[in-house]
Amino acid sequence: MKLRKFDTKVQHLKYKILREIAREAWNDSLLKKMGEIPKRIIPGKESTMRCCVYKERAIVWERMKLAMGGDKENPNVIEVIDIACDECPVSGYDVTESCRGCIAHRCEDVCPRGAISFDEHQKAHIDQSKCVNCGRCAKVCPYSAITNRKRPCENACKVNAIHMGEDENKAATIDNSKCIACGACVYQCPFGAIADKSFILDVIDILKKSENNKNYKVYAVVAPSIAGQFSYAKLGQIITGIKELGFYHVVEAALGADMVAFAESKELAESDTFLTSSCCPAFVDYIHKSFPSLVDHISHNLSPMATIAKHMKEKEPDCKIVFIGPCTAKKMEFQKETVRPFIDSVITFEELQALFDSRDIDMSTLEEDVLENASYFGRIFARSGGLSDAVRQSLKEQNIDFEVKPIACDGIEQCRMALLKLGANRLPENFIEGMACISGCIGGAGCLTHEAKDKSEVDAYGREAMEKTIIEAISVTDVGPNA
Repeated sequence: MKLRKFDTKVQHLKYKILREIAREAWNDSLLKKMGEIPKRIIPGKESTMRCCVYKERAIVWERMKLAMGGDKENPNVIEVIDIACDECPVSGYDVTESCRGCIAHRCEDVCPRGAISFDEHQKAHIDQSKCVNCGRCAKVCPYSAITNRKRPCENACKVNAIHMGEDENKAATIDNSKCIACGACVYQCPFGAIADKSFILDVIDILKKSENNKNYKVYAVVAPSIAGQFSYAKLGQIITGIKELGFYHVVEAALGADMVAFAESKELAESDTFLTSSCCPAFVDYIHKSFPSLVDHISHNLSPMATIAKHMKEKEPDCKIVFIGPCTAKKMEFQKETVRPFIDSVITFEELQALFDSRDIDMSTLEEDVLENASYFGRIFARSGGLSDAVRQSLKEQNIDFEVKPIACDGIEQCRMALLKLGANRLPENFIEGMACISGCIGGAGCLTHEAKDKSEVDAYGREAMEKTIIEAISVTDVGPNA
């Protein structure tokens, strides 16, 4: 079995815990052996990450709880592991060694709270008890000697949902009223102190209770961003591997994207003003929480995941559907009343890798299967700008005389700027494609890799589509293995 590659050691640790949890769950021995897992993950007496092996194992235990579903009282799928969040310095402005001790003292003059003082060498110092983090001192320093020391989680969160707790350790706290579950903080925290809840046990339970798809069929709906995620095997082998786990059939979420593009283009053409996309659940949640006055302008279409799942449930009501993708926000989306009837669970590519290895499935030895449902345009939904291209193509295919003027927002900051302009009636475009993650879905927190090449691999995956147009793809709506 080829070695796995992970972006960080934090990601590797997460994978190992998920793998061990899954392995015991398959064997019906989790409750009996879960106490052994921390010692498997952190063997011996020497620590490698923290002050001692006992703290390392305590953190593993907390991560195990998240791997088994997390805090049931917390509606958010993103949680802070308090015991792991104790290493980062408190955020704020600080004076570096670049301070030359000048006599102009511009930093002192602009400080509204008198937080800046000088030592005998005229070097500036900031009193953190007085500082309000306005940043004026940093802007006027001629040597750029004052920096904004910001915690990685705070810096990653572009919706200001993370703040420091009031206890002595000042652990991170997530404001659920602002959080959009994008998972940016999960990926960026260098100590792995923030993680997403896993529903991997639910998926195993669904598969086991199907009794090899005799009681009901279990379908996997895979996001198009799967292209390029598993570097050690071909995509066709990954599809076979998913079936080896016990899934009856693998369906492309990209087919749902084709359906959405078809419907969304018509909705846009019939709209009196403008429309925002509804594909990214984090973006949709962001509008609801931060721009509630614009909610009526969100497309009324379900996401590609929910759209294809709804179609499948209408054809086969008793089936079970598991979405597999890069997105932590999907774990929030599938629990919504509008989506819950169609999706039974959600896991990420990280969790899929753990499932493979918990069953000792060697992908490199498997025969290749194929995905043959979606068009090129449905598949490129995975990267920023793909949805806009698909909407334009759908208008063309339907002979709808309408000029779409899209703006593809790559990341939540670009989304914020577009929505601000929209709210002020200063947005020249008539369609906002909102993607919370940088580069689109290929930048999702649940990805195995976040390399730049992923975009080109998604495009290449799109060009391999058997159906060359959106209408051709959605005209063949049977998605089972005998279709």
